[in-house]
Amino acid sequence: MRYDLVIFDNDGVLVDSEPISNRLLAAYLTELGHPTSYEDSIRDYMGSAMHRIHDLVQERTGRLLPAEFDDTFHRRVFAAFERELEPVAGAEDVLAKLAADGVPYCVASSGSHERIRVGHRKTGLDRWFEDARIFSSQDVGKGKPAPDLFLHAARRMGVAPERCVVVEDSPLGVRAAVAAGMDVYGFTAMTPAAKLAGATQLFSDLGQLPDLLI
Repeated sequence: MRYDLVIFDNDGVLVDSEPISNRLLAAYLTELGHPTSYEDSIRDYMGSAMHRIHDLVQERTGRLLPAEFDDTFHRRVFAAFERELEPVAGAEDVLAKLAADGVPYCVASSGSHERIRVGHRKTGLDRWFEDARIFSSQDVGKGKPAPDLFLHAARRMGVAPERCVVVEDSPLGVRAAVAAGMDVYGFTAMTPAAKLAGATQLFSDLGQLPDLLI
């Protein structure tokens, strides 16, 4: 099927940020008295908006995270991005191919606009994403697995949901895309295929994506 819009998740799909951010999140939660391993963070929080981290911690412990949690976490993550962040292998080639073929695309991320921009600047992907192509859970107030973000992106890009395909690497993102009535291609480079149940197709290398979109 030829889609009218390709919606990319950002973290783990375009920029290789999930290992960095989940390492730091696990360490910070543990520091605050909520013992969390890297594997715990990947399982529970990968693909989440910040409000979901607060909600899960409160639900499990009855305690609130400190008011400065988001600012402190983002400061640590952005500093690490400047040192370590790289694009996901093949991301630049996929974006160049879509642009050359005239296929509309955008990014819709649980991360903040600032996080998206910091990551794109560091990896050089900012040349492919002007402001009109960037959507964040900040725009809708509710992160994945709610479909709101993907529906917002489609609406702003002027495309019906059923004509969109989402490229996702997290179970929360796959659930959000399915709830939005969109096809979703599950990227298994970091997430086991079994955890992306519900995806329209699965693939393990971004280089495979252009052929899947024909």
